[in-house]
Amino acid sequence: MSMLTQGSERSFNWAERPVRIPGERKAQLKRVAMRTLAVLTMGSVLTALIALKTAIFVWHLHA
Repeated sequence: MSMLTQGSERSFNWAERPVRIPGERKAQLKRVAMRTLAVLTMGSVLTALIALKTAIFVWHLHA
């Protein structure tokens, strides 16, 4: 049997069942998602500030 088709004969019953996440786990996932979003936002703001400072430096350098 080919490696590409191995296991393709299994049914997809798992895809039809709704996933139930306990409230405590859902709250934990929400906290992790919010912290990740905060870190990414801070990183993008820091990157924008570095780019702005670099642009100002280059602008003054050529003036």
